[in-house]
Amino acid sequence: MEFDPSGQAPDDLSHAGSVVDKAIEYMAGQNISEIAIASAMLGGALGLMAKTMPDSAILNVLANATRSVQAGELRQMAPQNG
Repeated sequence: MEFDPSGQAPDDLSHAGSVVDKAIEYMAGQNISEIAIASAMLGGALGLMAKTMPDSAILNVLANATRSVQAGELRQMAPQNG
C-alpha cells in the first residue's frame, strides 16, 4: 500500500474497508452484539499488526487512535442516533 499525497485512500485500503463493512453488516445480521463485533475486529487487527509490524509501529498506531478519541474525531464519524 502506498501513501497518496492527495489524501485519497489507496485502492487496496478502500477495498479492505468495504470488505470489513460487509463483515460487520453480516455479523450484525447474525445478532452478534456490537461490542463482540468490535472486540473481535480489534483483536484481529492487533493480531495482524503483531505479525507484520514492529511493536514501536503498533504503539504509534494505538497512540494515533488514542489522540483521535481524545479529539472527538471518532464521534464525528459515527452516525447520529435519533
